[in-house]
Amino acid sequence: MYLKELKSGGPMSLNHNEQLPEDAKKEMSLETIFILYKAPIYQFVYRYCQDEQLSIDIVQDTFVRFHKYQSRFDENKASLKTYIFGMAYQEMMNRLKRRNRLKKLLPYLYHRNDQPEIAIEDKLSIQAAVQQLPNEQRAVILLTYYHDLTQKDISKVLEIPVGTVKSRLHSSLKKLKILLEVKE
Repeated sequence: MYLKELKSGGPMSLNHNEQLPEDAKKEMSLETIFILYKAPIYQFVYRYCQDEQLSIDIVQDTFVRFHKYQSRFDENKASLKTYIFGMAYQEMMNRLKRRNRLKKLLPYLYHRNDQPEIAIEDKLSIQAAVQQLPNEQRAVILLTYYHDLTQKDISKVLEIPVGTVKSRLHSSLKKLKILLEVKE
């Protein structure tokens, strides 16, 4: 099945860094979109929540949701990448909130995944440092540095003002600098 041409008559917008042949841009199948974005979305979700099965489920649910609501996509408001990442982020946040509520109600059903305090040597790892950031700051860092989204696109994905994106990015970089400093 092919996505419908937009009312503006133009091809579906991709991130400016992505290069596709003109004929592929005009009629992108759901399969093509899935192939383009499944890995980046999986990586974003996995880096955020560190749960492989949940990440796979969220990727699938994101594309099911995209298929259902693809007619709402407007290339004048956001790129296709931003639109799909926004759906993935919303799906992930809903799942994590639901999981936390269930953990509180039925704690014996969940195994504890608590990690011990990270040693100073382990703080050299960027992944460990990013995981220590607050959720809001972690999302901004991952979307900026791992998925090359602009601050404007991140504001649309997270549904926050661009100024908030900038302040979270600044704060998280300061925290990462502290976490990654080597004490001699």
